This record gives sequence, structure tokens and C-alpha cells, in this order.
Amino acid sequence: MNIYLIAVSSRTPTWIEQGFDHYVQRLPKHFRLRLIEVPAVSRKKGSIKEIRREEARRVLDRIPQKCYVIALAESGRAVATQGLAQTLADWMQHGRDVALLVGGADGLNEECLTRADECWSLSPLTFPHGLVRVIVAEQLYRAWTILSNHPYHRA
Repeated sequence: MNIYLIAVSSRTPTWIEQGFDHYVQRLPKHFRLRLIEVPAVSRKKGSIKEIRREEARRVLDRIPQKCYVIALAESGRAVATQGLAQTLADWMQHGRDVALLVGGADGLNEECLTRADECWSLSPLTFPHGLVRVIVAEQLYRAWTILSNHPYHRA
């Protein structure tokens, strides 16, 4: 099974890359979390509306075919860790790949939200977009450990 984290980004600090890679490497071989970086549009290239539209086009173009798509947005449904573990079990049972969409500095355009099969919120807090990668990777690893009865998660 593949989960694609499609994220708009410009410059990612080394510690973000290391944190993301740390959890990706801990996942089992049959469960792949793949990062697809989409270049952010320069803030000098037009209005916020135009920038979000272009970033949306770039994100939508990178979604692999037949993926179940989940947009990560402030307005989405909150998902608890135990619920994510059950969702992960469902994904693995159905064998369908999943794409998680992370917007740029101005969030996801309406086109991305419309394309998504679901919309999730990680928190009512706003996180730096690079940090979202690490949070998603860690939570997917945590969900996998719950399903595997691994002692990492302590409820």
C-alpha cells in the first residue's frame, strides 16, 4: 500500500527532512509513505487567489490515478489517533492507495477541497507546512504500531 503525501513547499529545513525520514524508515516495507513535493509559487507572481489556483493545479496534477484523496485543511474533520488506526486498517484491507494533500502558505484552493474524497483537520492550531509532514508521518507510524500491538503508543 502507498500513501502519498503531496505537499506544497519551497525550502524545507534539514530537521524537517530528517524527522519525516525517521518515521518513514520505521514503517514496514509493505506500507510506503511517499513524499511528493510540489514547488510553491513565488509570492511575487500575482494575487493570493492566483497563487493558490496555480499551486492547486500543481497538486492536482501530482495525484496518482485511483487514489483515495484526503485534503488536510483547517476546516476538515478532526481525526483522533485511534480513529486513524482504524482508518489505516480499512485502507490496507481495501488495498487502495491514498493521497494526502497539504497546501502552501495560503492553504489549499477550493479545487483541491472539491477533488478530495474527505477533508481532515490535524488540529485547530496552524502548523508550519514542513512540520505537518513530520506530524503526518509520526501519526501514520503510531497508527501502524497500534494495529501491530507495538508498545510505541501509550493510550
